[in-house]
Amino acid sequence: MARHWCSAQRTAVLAAATATAAVLVLGACSAKKPGNASPGANSAATGSGQSSGQAAPSSSPAAEPAVLKVSAASGATSINPVQPIKVAVTHGSLDTVSLQNPDGKSVKGAVSADRLSWASAEPLGYAKTYKLTATASNAEGRRSTETSSFTTVAPTNLTMPYIQQASGYAIDPGSTFGVGQVVRIHFDEAIPDRKAAQAALQVTTVPAQAGAFSWLSNTDVYWRTKAYLKSGTKVTITAKAYGTNFGGGLYGQADTTTWFKVGAKHVSIADDNTKMIKVYENDKLIKSIPTSMGRHTSIAGDTGPIDLRTNSGPHVVVGGETNINMNSASFGLSKGANAYKTIVPVGVKISYDGEYVHWADWSVWAQGNTDTSHGCLNVSPDNSWWFYHWSRPGDIVDVRNTGRPLQEWNSGYWAVSWSKWLSDGAK
Repeated sequence: MARHWCSAQRTAVLAAATATAAVLVLGACSAKKPGNASPGANSAATGSGQSSGQAAPSSSPAAEPAVLKVSAASGATSINPVQPIKVAVTHGSLDTVSLQNPDGKSVKGAVSADRLSWASAEPLGYAKTYKLTATASNAEGRRSTETSSFTTVAPTNLTMPYIQQASGYAIDPGSTFGVGQVVRIHFDEAIPDRKAAQAALQVTTVPAQAGAFSWLSNTDVYWRTKAYLKSGTKVTITAKAYGTNFGGGLYGQADTTTWFKVGAKHVSIADDNTKMIKVYENDKLIKSIPTSMGRHTSIAGDTGPIDLRTNSGPHVVVGGETNINMNSASFGLSKGANAYKTIVPVGVKISYDGEYVHWADWSVWAQGNTDTSHGCLNVSPDNSWWFYHWSRPGDIVDVRNTGRPLQEWNSGYWAVSWSKWLSDGAK
């Protein structure tokens, strides 16, 4: 009995071993012959994105981070306060930009339509530290931040430009002047760099006419046209001084602008040969006025001889005056028979050293035939009032044939040739 049980058990074990070996062989054969695999197995491999001899592709690369660039680097000093502060972004778009002054007040600025840039939209202050914070996001929404703290330039001194008539009076916006008006820009500090100062000034004329600047001193630059201004012209003068370095650390205090218009053409020609003043309006003779000009002699003054001749050349009218205090001591004649001190009812000032076309009832007899004055143009009471009401600043009184040339500083800007005028501009 025992030998029968052992035989049966052995038979079962051998059968099982034989079956297992068959499975392993079949499996091995199947692995060696992929061409015998079922269609279903091939379909599964294709569906998984795999093929024989190829690796599965990787996922899409991450978007590059947004990169911000600020025109004023952190820690920078001497930043020009009128140069816009700019922010630019690549690989993204701007979210926010904040630029604040030392008091925490935000500086105005604007983002471009495509949100790729930002620029400040108002001037900064001198010698102030500003803080900028900008944020931007890339295509995946990841945010980048950039900060900058910088300081604007600290001037050693400031100068203010004043836009004036050549005579030094202010030009009120919308004023009307004559065709010979010359513009003066007066700086309240001496200018080391005239070229920089001149570049900060702009004069426009409508209609357009050729004009240029000329310096008479380190504080005064003048502007005139090549020929007399045309009637009806609008003249606009602008000084962009703020943020401009005029040399040696001298900067502009503030910008300023004004404008005026040009009235009818008033040019009077006073000829010492005929002792007459021919008055023209828009090139048409409208009046002839007898005059007595300065005597063709010199007299002893307080410190030396005084030339009494009227200056020859185109004078730019300063303006009309009444109750004029005329005193010969103002030009060095305080005593003697030729000295005088009197109140003249009315006159029109035509130069800075005291030449007038004025009331002179005492010399009516000489007007039109004899020079008797100390340099002014004497006219009758009626003619003096008429000329006073007709004249305006910037008109021209062109004196001729006296033999004494009018100097540029003495309202003789039109006595200077155009080439000389240009040569005295900044180079």
